[in-house]
Amino acid sequence: MKQTDKIYVAGHRGMVGSAIVRRLQKDGFNNIVTRTSIELDLRNQEATAAFFAEERPDYVFLAAAKVGGIVANNTFRAEFIYENIMIQNNVIHHAYLNNVKKLMFLGSSCIYPKLAPQPLKEEYLLTGLLEPTNEPYAIAKIAGIKMCDAYRAQYGCNFVSVMPTNLYGPNDNCDLKNSHVLPALLRKFHEAKKNNAAEVVVWGTGTPLREFLHADDMADACFYLMQHYNEEGLVNIGVGEDISIKDLALLVKKITGYEGELVFDTTKPDGTPRKLMDVSKLHGFGWKASIGLEEGIASVYADIKDRVF
Repeated sequence: MKQTDKIYVAGHRGMVGSAIVRRLQKDGFNNIVTRTSIELDLRNQEATAAFFAEERPDYVFLAAAKVGGIVANNTFRAEFIYENIMIQNNVIHHAYLNNVKKLMFLGSSCIYPKLAPQPLKEEYLLTGLLEPTNEPYAIAKIAGIKMCDAYRAQYGCNFVSVMPTNLYGPNDNCDLKNSHVLPALLRKFHEAKKNNAAEVVVWGTGTPLREFLHADDMADACFYLMQHYNEEGLVNIGVGEDISIKDLALLVKKITGYEGELVFDTTKPDGTPRKLMDVSKLHGFGWKASIGLEEGIASVYADIKDRVF
């Protein structure tokens, strides 16, 4: 990539896309094309075709997606599979038609089988059944990986796929009804502290293990791989370490300064027992995460506690 190249970041207002924009700007890439979902509905083939024909970007980061936590994934199953497949189909196909030099498709660690061996290696894709609660989303993302590979095989497109682990950072969704676990915990503990609540209830048993990567680290990895990775298949992006939901809740309790009790509602689902990325392939390309979990969560909390909550 050259600083004069035109780079389209699809989904630039989300946590992932906004982090990629910040990373590009940090290195002087200012010819960045963005559209809000109101300005451009990527589910609409004609609108997407017109956009690509007009802008003709050199590089594309495909970070636009319909996302959510367990409840949202399980409730809006049709929307999750339809909207995600439409978005990626339109962007990938029109990137090909308009001779985009390189496209990076961003997926999610939920593409792996529910009971896959840990840590999750790239080759475990399609070796078992998916976690039922987010299967529609996962199938859409798997289709995106295979579409990039198919366009590479048939048309010679340099389309690559990366699968970030659980992310957190600026511009995350903090709505308790449809957010992921970390922003939901931050909000719960913040509000409990503010309201002097006696306890905070956390879903599940607290035993599932999860890996968390700061969005700025994720963006740095994407920026690096856009310049160094040109192969079919996918690359995991993560830190290679995980933490139990209970220990995560205790860490958030400490960071927010909440002094009440922590209670686990074991009638609620846990989701996948463990989800840790094998990042040896990523390390092999020469990139490693640099933001520690406590440091990262503390910076996010400082950023959002007054502005968002």
